[in-house]
Parts: sequence; structure tokens; C-alpha cells
Amino acid sequence: MRRSRFAAYVGSLLLAVGTALTGATTAQASQLAAPGGYVALGDSYSSGVGAGSYISASGDCKRSTKAYPYLWAAAHSPSSFDFTACSGARTGDVLASQLTPLSATTALVSISVGGNDAGFADVMTTCVLQSDSSCLSRINTAKAYVDSTLPGKLDGVYSAIRSKAPNARVVVLGYPRFYKLGTTCVGLSETKRKAINDAADYLDTAIAKRAANHRYVFGDVRTTFTGHELCSGSSWLHSLNWLNVGESYHPTAAGQSGGYLPVFNGLA
Repeated sequence: MRRSRFAAYVGSLLLAVGTALTGATTAQASQLAAPGGYVALGDSYSSGVGAGSYISASGDCKRSTKAYPYLWAAAHSPSSFDFTACSGARTGDVLASQLTPLSATTALVSISVGGNDAGFADVMTTCVLQSDSSCLSRINTAKAYVDSTLPGKLDGVYSAIRSKAPNARVVVLGYPRFYKLGTTCVGLSETKRKAINDAADYLDTAIAKRAANHRYVFGDVRTTFTGHELCSGSSWLHSLNWLNVGESYHPTAAGQSGGYLPVFNGLA
């Protein structure tokens, strides 16, 4: 009896030591697998435009294996993973073509949307090609849209998600500030850079408010991108690229893994 107890004790001790060295207990392993399905919705910041390594079957949606939804799913092995985020998507596109995988078994949803509705591409085109005053005027027009129209469009998307996936945790991701200010930087004027950053803050504030009203959690990526904006010397965003305009002002692979993924990890 004493010997068997001693053997059991030694066996338990060895198991504990092995666990400490390998981290491979069943309980720990199970923590890596996320229960339920995960559906990734949204626009180019969620599909991974700018990160490269695009999934050929995704076509013009440009879904990347280096985008934060794909990286999270690879690390956590949800019971199912549906990646429907698409480059250029607006709120209406999400409603029309991205929500099919949602169901009562969906446990987690991520989404970034609203930037294209507010005229992101046109704002950046105006600010790159025209004067400071034209840039500021176009940004003010975008802000007016964010005040008057975008909240209702976001409400429509967020309500549809809850209706189709009543049991899901929904994480709404925002957008980074584009520029580090107060530095010498070739390209846009400091006036334009500050106005664009302010517009990103304005948009994020509006999105966060609508998310909170639907009891969704908001992922603020401005914190993780701080120090990695354009003009920082260590940018996680593509600057203007005339050879590939579509990737301009989008996160690089490092921006997805270092900027978006940690925020999503903390909220998923």
C-alpha cells in the first residue's frame, strides 16, 4: 500500500514537471480551441488588403492569410471559420452578401465597416491631389455624413448580426490614425495629416458609440498602431503607392499581426 501510494505520488510529480516544461496538459490544449463558430465580416481592413498572401478563391475581395481573422482562427481552431470580409465593402455590402454564415451556433463575430461609407477613398484622393483647403472641406463633408447618416447604417448592420447570430460575441474593430505628427515627412502637409488623423478619431468615436449601444465590444487599434504610423520610421501602414493604389493607406502584414491581432485577441 505504501509503495503504491509512493509510486502514485512520484507519477503525479513527474506529470506535474512534464506539464511545467511542455505546457501540454489536456486542459491547456483545450484552451487553444475556441468553442463555436467564428465569422469574420467587414471591409478591406478585415479582409487584409495590403498584407499580401491573398487567397486566390477570394478574388477581388482580397482575403489574406495574414489578416487578423485568419491569424486568430489558425491559432484558436474554432469549430468553424467563415471569412466573408471583402475589399471595398460598405454597410450595404455586408448586409447583402456577408451574413449568410451567421447562425445560432456562431460564437464569435468580428467586423470593421464604415470607412468606405464615409468616403475614405475619396477623402484620401482629395487630400493627396488637391490643396489644404480642399482636403479640409472634403473631410468636413465626411464628418457630416458620419453625424447624419452613418449611425443608422451601422445600426442596420449590427441589428442584423444580432438577429442572425443571437448568441455570438461581437467585436467591432476601428481604424488606426494614419500619421505621426510633428516630424519631417515627405508628402502631405502637416495640416492635411492632422486633419486626416482627426477624421479617423471622429469615425472611431462614432463607431464605438454605435457598438456600445448594441452591447458589442469595440477594439481600438489606435493604441497598438501608435509609433507605427506613416512618418514614424517604422510604419505598419502602406503610404501612397501609384503602382498599387488599392493597397495605399492599408495595414501591412505587420500591421495586421502587430496592430489588429493583439486587440482582437484581448476581446475575442
